[in-house]
Parts: sequence; C-alpha cells; structure tokens
Amino acid sequence: MPPLDDTAAASDDLRTGLLALQEVARRAAAAGRFQVHAEERLLQLIVDATASLFGAEAASIALFERDPDRLEFRVAGGEQGSDVVGMSVAPTEGIVGYVFSTGESVALSDIASDPRFDRQVAERTGYVPRSVAAVPLVTDEQVVGVLQALDKHSGETFSVRDMELLATFAAQAGAAISGTRVQHDLPLLLASAMRELVPDMTDDQVRALVSTATNGLDADAATPFWALVDQVSRLRDLGEEELDLVGDMLGVVATHQSHRGRFGRR
Repeated sequence: MPPLDDTAAASDDLRTGLLALQEVARRAAAAGRFQVHAEERLLQLIVDATASLFGAEAASIALFERDPDRLEFRVAGGEQGSDVVGMSVAPTEGIVGYVFSTGESVALSDIASDPRFDRQVAERTGYVPRSVAAVPLVTDEQVVGVLQALDKHSGETFSVRDMELLATFAAQAGAAISGTRVQHDLPLLLASAMRELVPDMTDDQVRALVSTATNGLDADAATPFWALVDQVSRLRDLGEEELDLVGDMLGVVATHQSHRGRFGRR
C-alpha cells in the first residue's frame, strides 16, 4: 500500500489516526480473505442440503453486490443448478429480484404464468423451471440475498411446511453471510471512524482519506502477499504441531525481513 502523502496541513493526531486506519483496513482485508472460504463452503452445504431435502432439480443462493448493484448467484446445487453460478441479475429482476427488493417469500406452482417471472434469465441458465420456492436472506434486519429451490422431482408443489423449512435454511445462510459483512462494509466503517476523529471534515475529504486508506488492498489478488493469505486460509484443518511449524516458519521470514530493512541488502 502506498504511504500517505506528507502534507504540512495534516496534524499529528490526524496522521496517527490515518496510519491506524490503514492498519485496520489491511487486517480487515486479510481477515475477509480467510472468511470467504468458510462462507462459500457453508453456503454450498446449505444449497446442497436444500436440493436434497426437497428433492429439487436446483437450488441456489444469490447475494446482493454493489458497483454495479446486482444479485450474483454465488452457489448452487441440484442436477440443474450448476450453470447459474456466476450469473447476475438486477436487484428487481425476475422472481429472485422481487423477493430481494420486497423481502417477501414466494411459492409458485406455475411460474411461467406469473408476470414477475423473467424467462430470458431462466433460459440463460439452460433450465426453465416449472415451480419455485424463494425466501430472502436477512442479516441485521437487512435483506442481503435470496435462497431459492426449483421443481421437486416428484412434481409436487412447495407446501407451507416447505417454506418454513426453507426459511430455516435461509437463517443459517444469513448467519454465515453476516461473518463477512464487515469486509463488505469496510469503507463505511472507516468513514464513520474518520468523522469521529475529525468532526469538521467534509464528505469529499472523508471519501478521499478512506480511498487512501483502502487503496491497493484488493487491487491484485495474485500478488505474493494475497497468494500467501489464501494459502494460509487452507491450513485450518491442520493439527496443532503442523500449525506451530507454519507459525515458526513465518516468524523466521518476518525476522529476516526486519533485519534486511535495518541493515540493508547484502
């Protein structure tokens, strides 16, 4: 991350605060990389369980993302579900957009006859469903996505009991998602902290400083640092001895770098 610009107008307190925010941003970004793997695994388990429990042809979870605003299908399960992963729709588009924008659950036995159904979106996945059950994913009373199941193998419609069970699955998904919301909301949290630190700053000044503090955090996922973070995130299942060994190795590397910085290259 590039150093903060040295400006004569910046006070020592502000400079110290900015450096602290940079450290918070760096650590939060690293933590977010660790959490995302666990989140993806749990969400995948939830949609797989949904498809299995209901005997559904497909199940999926779409999460709201910004810049641009969209619902992105993150995970899917069932025989007909895989092709939807990575697709995005507008937050008000189709059944999934309706559930997200209104926060209302939907169960339809004849989806094609419903005016909210977007056949073009379905055709992009290569599978046009007959029936759907969809519920909102909620964290901290805010809708962040949608869990849906499509078409029972038996041909039966989704019942009230099915919707109750689907809502239970959605609650578990919401709990998994809430663990990574801090990373998503990091710029807003930093802006709030900056206003506490310097109350008379303008909005433009706050945005500029937050941009500086977060600059470069996710610019290149292939950089050696982020590659190392991703490797370490895969070590969660190692035993205590192996983790101690990894910690010792990283400590040696950090000490070596410290010596290089102090005495220069040799």
